[in-house]
Amino acid sequence: MLSRLTRPQALAVCALPVVALLATAVFAPLPFSVAQPGMTANVLGENKGTPVISVSGAATRRTSGQLRMTTIEATGPDTRVSLGDVLGNWFRTDRAVMPHDSVYPSGDTVKEIEKHNQAQMRESQDAATQAALKYLGIGPGKVRVTLKLADVGGPSAGLLFSLGVIDKLDGDGSGGDLTGGRTIAGTGTIDAAGKVGAVGGVALKTQAARRDGATVFLVPKAECADAEAELPKGLRLVPVTTLKGAVDSLVALEKGEGTVPSC
Repeated sequence: MLSRLTRPQALAVCALPVVALLATAVFAPLPFSVAQPGMTANVLGENKGTPVISVSGAATRRTSGQLRMTTIEATGPDTRVSLGDVLGNWFRTDRAVMPHDSVYPSGDTVKEIEKHNQAQMRESQDAATQAALKYLGIGPGKVRVTLKLADVGGPSAGLLFSLGVIDKLDGDGSGGDLTGGRTIAGTGTIDAAGKVGAVGGVALKTQAARRDGATVFLVPKAECADAEAELPKGLRLVPVTTLKGAVDSLVALEKGEGTVPSC
């Protein structure tokens, strides 16, 4: 049949499958999610009208400054991400194209993912409370800490929760605020022993932090390179590996004494 066609006609016929394949590739769903800077919340204040940190069994301090936990906002677990979406966001500094499975557990339904993230948040809050009270030398059962942060899941706010509890109960240890009146932001998981862990999405979280007024960002040391990649002007990175190290760095910043680590 092709032998009966003119050369231009034959080329047009042969090109049709290629065009169809390219069109399918452009619009077919791909195993990626697109993320952007998300909300931040001051753990020393309120979120949606409810105190993020509530303490009973011990006197709390009136604090100044802010400790802002940071998030990223990703396309939903059932959102179709096409090749066009990937190419359109790949070179944007305020977007990140991430493997879907790195954002959402593979094979889970939307409800299962929400349940998983909420469970991680509860575990993170428990570990954050234990780490803070252990740092302060307060035995279990003497103080009750309640942490509430609506519409946020996962473990990445652990470090900021611990610092918030410490600031409310003890400040810098000598009457001052742990924040020094600054807006401090950060991210990082934490275990009951006070070890800080990496979280992912740090470059986007630094942008969210600066957008909401932070001048200092506490980052898990292992993620310094990622944080420096798109670091907003006016935001200082302070790497941390432990809760004690984070507190020591904030006190050094507040008092203008000692060494503050940098990436």
